[in-house]
Amino acid sequence: MSASDAPRRLALRVRGQVQGVGFRPFVWRLARDCRLSGWVRNDGAGVAIEVQGAAAALAAFRAGLATPPPLARIDTVEAAERPCEAAADEFHILASAAGPVRTGIGPDMAVCAACIAELCDPHARRWRYAFTTCTHCGPRYTVAARLPWDRANTALAGFPLCADCAAEYADPADRRFHAEPLACPACGPRLVLRDAAGRVLAADDPLAATLALLHDGRIVAVKGLGGFHLVCDARNAASVAALRARKHRPAKPFALLAANLASLAGVVRVDADAAALLQAPQRPVVLLERAPGAGLPGIAPGLDRYGVMLPATPLQVLLFHEAAGRPAGTAWLAAPQPLLLVCTSANPSGEPLVIDDDEAVARLAGSADAILGHDRAILQRVDDSVLLPRPGAPLLVRRARGWTPQALRLPAAGPAVLAFGGDLKNTVCATRGDTAVLSQHLGDLASASARRALADTVAHLLALLDLHPARVACDRYPDGIASRLAAAFAAGRGLPLVAVQHHHAHVAAVLAEHGHVGPALGLALDGFGWGADDTLWGGEWLRVDGAHSVRLGHLLPLALPGGDAAAREPWRMAASALHALGRGAEIVQRWAGRPAARTVAAMLAQGVRCPPTSSAGRWFDAAAGLLGVCETMSYEGEAAMRLEAAARRHGAVAPLAGGWRWCGDALDLRPLLAHLAAEADADRGAALFHATLAAALAEALVAAARAGGLATVAAAGGVCLNRELLAALRTHLDATGLALLEARALPPNDGGLALGQAWVAQQAALADA
Repeated sequence: MSASDAPRRLALRVRGQVQGVGFRPFVWRLARDCRLSGWVRNDGAGVAIEVQGAAAALAAFRAGLATPPPLARIDTVEAAERPCEAAADEFHILASAAGPVRTGIGPDMAVCAACIAELCDPHARRWRYAFTTCTHCGPRYTVAARLPWDRANTALAGFPLCADCAAEYADPADRRFHAEPLACPACGPRLVLRDAAGRVLAADDPLAATLALLHDGRIVAVKGLGGFHLVCDARNAASVAALRARKHRPAKPFALLAANLASLAGVVRVDADAAALLQAPQRPVVLLERAPGAGLPGIAPGLDRYGVMLPATPLQVLLFHEAAGRPAGTAWLAAPQPLLLVCTSANPSGEPLVIDDDEAVARLAGSADAILGHDRAILQRVDDSVLLPRPGAPLLVRRARGWTPQALRLPAAGPAVLAFGGDLKNTVCATRGDTAVLSQHLGDLASASARRALADTVAHLLALLDLHPARVACDRYPDGIASRLAAAFAAGRGLPLVAVQHHHAHVAAVLAEHGHVGPALGLALDGFGWGADDTLWGGEWLRVDGAHSVRLGHLLPLALPGGDAAAREPWRMAASALHALGRGAEIVQRWAGRPAARTVAAMLAQGVRCPPTSSAGRWFDAAAGLLGVCETMSYEGEAAMRLEAAARRHGAVAPLAGGWRWCGDALDLRPLLAHLAAEADADRGAALFHATLAAALAEALVAAARAGGLATVAAAGGVCLNRELLAALRTHLDATGLALLEARALPPNDGGLALGQAWVAQQAALADA
């Protein structure tokens, strides 16, 4: 035997997203194909493998690992030589080993094509079974209690497998080998339809009864992967209006659920990129341009985009299958289906997503006519993710189902940090070494139940990762809800608390996800954040270098008449703009129909209850109010979204000549507002506002970059969701050679704030070491 034919034994440690994705059976098949002996098993650090055989076979095995199952992600593979074992002649899958957790669980993924085929096969034992899944699809994070990823550690622990499922589970050649949420009608969870009072309806066929209710114009709460949705017929204007009234949601857009791409014809424009996003295994809500004559009143008032998604769960597929007449096979999924559903998160306003069946009866009785639930517990509430298409890569508006708890790689390793994010669009972030895990979108923290949901998420995330933070990070605003919760958490555990300025954290999040180290120019555009000078910021450019940040310039502050009221009523910001232009006498006449107009004019004249803010969001509100695009808002960001839609309707325009000037380090856009106050064409005015603001910001950034010797700009904040503004800004900066970094792996709004806080806290710790 030559030296090259002599057997060797390798121990491999594979880290990454390698549990719950069919990785062990993949390794088993690969080892058998390469005629290797040994074993594979899950443990707290990922997957451990030992393989023995000829050198060429081992090389082929190592090469084969580079193409893992579709839902797997390999971060690192470490190899070490081991002594050969004389009796080794087969390859085995061993039981999972306990130990410190150093790996992660995968996100929840949409039902795969193979499982859909079984749903639609009258001869399959999972015909019309709403919990059909395999290792390539289905729930993970939402049913995981702890790691390793074993059935005993999931919400399926209380459902013993029947003989048929047990055989699939034990067969490495089966796609359901160790599919932990595996189930069938004989042994798994079951659907139950109840009325609003909790009484069981149609126990024999809940699916058929649910569809009948939807056809009858009723609203049904339907249990999804990470919580309940409120569902109704999107083509029934009365049902949509009733849903708006019951949710106290007069204008905020609803998402649409369609059976397939073909069913979206005439509803939204779907190009190849949009089709890929809609059909991705994450199944996000994708914001797409509304088709001409879409004819769906009440879905997204005043906006030119609809949020649409395709079925993510077997249950959602089955609702459309039922509407299609229960056809055998899957050919029906290529044809347009008339049923189109509103599918919106089921939670009372300002409250967390409802996840429990009994909770649904108690909390949704005023919203839903019936509740379609089941007895598989949701261990973590996770909302739908929302994407906005853009050139290069889509923009995450809300990062949740399909992405959480996928780890993000940091530019460098540091101590473990737990960051609490902000009060709005809250997420929390936990770091270990050079990776960060951002929680799902939790929403606003104003209610006690939302704060309890935050505490539950923190506990779950730390337990799942077996993480013990060395530092806690929060927003610099001391009276913020998240800041107070972070302070209490840190004090209770004797941990140092790092307070990070809001806009520093926004910029740091973008720099961290792009792996940028060293100084950079940061552009922060949002609604507001507590500034380093204890005033309200929101339109700033900063020099950011790790744990350090210096404000270089900002938008000229405008007065907020009535404080928070001005953030809800854009006409107040328009009045503030007139006052800033020396035209305060026009306020009462211009808004004669508003009882508060005289009071607002007096407040501005006297400087009472009118704190100044440099917020970019409030400049958008002022423009929307002056143009009559939106004078009062029923949801956050409505004025800016309507203004952007109006700008798109008009099309490109040149920036307004003389539309801005400088007051020291403040960018003064009052000349632009003066023009808008007299603009008769609201759409043209909206386009002019976007074009002029982009040009003015570009001038500010180029000057700051040249003065500071900087070549990179990182843009963040909720206003960076505005594609019209950012596209124009990028065009200006590209012409000057400045590189513009935008959020890609996380939202630019407060949904990404926790990552920036954690990264700054890590950098501060390393600087102190």
